[in-house]
Amino acid sequence: MATTADLLVDLFGRVRERTLATLADLTPDELALRIDPEANTVGWLVWHLTRVQDDHVAAVAGTEQVWTAQGWVGRFELPLDPADIGYGHTPEQVAAVRVSDPDLLAGYHEAVHAASVRYLSGLGDADLDRVVDTSWDPPVTLGVRLVSVVDDDLEHAGQAAFLRGHLLRRRRE
Repeated sequence: MATTADLLVDLFGRVRERTLATLADLTPDELALRIDPEANTVGWLVWHLTRVQDDHVAAVAGTEQVWTAQGWVGRFELPLDPADIGYGHTPEQVAAVRVSDPDLLAGYHEAVHAASVRYLSGLGDADLDRVVDTSWDPPVTLGVRLVSVVDDDLEHAGQAAFLRGHLLRRRRE
């Protein structure tokens, strides 16, 4: 990696690769399948990790979220507040995030990734020390916020990939 921006773009690119690979060839029913009544679904996990990235990167970049700016909120037609990112969802709210087409999730993720890369590509080392959230002690810097987003996204992408493996095994039964 030659620059900080290169490193960050690579990290967010890994989220994208894992997320798109997880969605590949899944059916709408598989996206919504719960392995127990309170489990998250692949669809919810991918929607949530993408919403978190969209929300957090837009906030530090000072831009509107892709979710609203590009009309994804209307395409998903979810019974949720447009600002909802899934944090703290109940099992009932998880069930409400039902996506009829894996390509819709993939498309939204691709759009968020593109917006993230546009922002990340312009960052330098000095930018990472900028305080972006004073509600924590110590205050959160841009570098810490971006690492937090990648960490959260990769955790949820791994959960979704695990569920994908379970779903694919069920197909063979």
